[in-house]
Amino acid sequence: MSKFYKWVNFHKWVLPIGLIVCLGVLAYATAPASSHEVGGLTLAMLVNGANLDSLRAGFKTSFQKGLGQAPSLYQRVCTVVPSSTKEQKYGWLGKIPRVREWIGPRVIHSLEQHDYAIKEKPLELTVGVDRDDIETDNLGIYTPLFEMMGQSTGSEWESMVWAMVKAAWTLKCYDAQYYFDTDHPVLDAAGVPQSVANTDNGSGEPWFLLCTKMPLKPFILQKRKDFQFVAKDDPRDDRVFMNKEFLYGADARGNVGFGFWQMAWGSKQALDATHYKTARAALTGQKGDYGLPLGLQPDLLVVGATNESAGRKLLNSESGAGGETNEWKGTAELLVCPWL
Repeated sequence: MSKFYKWVNFHKWVLPIGLIVCLGVLAYATAPASSHEVGGLTLAMLVNGANLDSLRAGFKTSFQKGLGQAPSLYQRVCTVVPSSTKEQKYGWLGKIPRVREWIGPRVIHSLEQHDYAIKEKPLELTVGVDRDDIETDNLGIYTPLFEMMGQSTGSEWESMVWAMVKAAWTLKCYDAQYYFDTDHPVLDAAGVPQSVANTDNGSGEPWFLLCTKMPLKPFILQKRKDFQFVAKDDPRDDRVFMNKEFLYGADARGNVGFGFWQMAWGSKQALDATHYKTARAALTGQKGDYGLPLGLQPDLLVVGATNESAGRKLLNSESGAGGETNEWKGTAELLVCPWL
């Protein structure tokens, strides 16, 4: 009888346990990148090609999700120019041809007037994932990280554009003058050079009145290559062997520069009706060489957080500061930029 009970107990406990282990191994082998849990125990993930492919796809999805969440305020003030060279020349910025009555032979307008170029910059962001986190399937911590990585790369264009705009009082444009300056050279009707301003300077927080409805906007974002997700996760890589770390990153090539200074007014004066009137009159009255009106209509007022309240009052209020009718209501769109 004792042998019989031993045989029953063996089949009652040992065989079911063996079956559970077999099923667990089968489940682990067929689940490429999910958590391998059997009977409450977590099994290690195999670091193989299939699992790494699945991880790469998941990380890329999170990256793309974050990239899609990046702001795009810069597109309101920038013309995005695709580039196929490391340095792109914009000599034609020195000339805005105008139609003339066709009398006699055609007049050929030469566009190579200035040696203005935008040279691209290489950009990158790289994240390392510990091999131990992959083997122990501790990957939930990386999902928000890769989303933030995507958002950060997408916001880099934003950061570059607005940093340039803020520094435009000290950066030169196509005519070799500072972009916001008081002595841009322009030929009058008689062909005599005159000094023209697109700033009234000041010492406060900057604000900008822009004309953004022309084919070329006031600023240029030159892109040769937008951010792309790249994985270096071969288990045989030296980095994995030496530091047990897989690398995931994104890289791009591009830079920012200036379009026509005539389309932008930069001020560090108080944002009030008086200075706004000065800015609008200056932009609307801008002329090209030989006194030809450019026909600019300022449509966008860009401010930082400090000037948001003043901007809203100026463009939205029915009454001015003294109770008079606010003549500037609705004359431009307000863009509040956190990078300013």
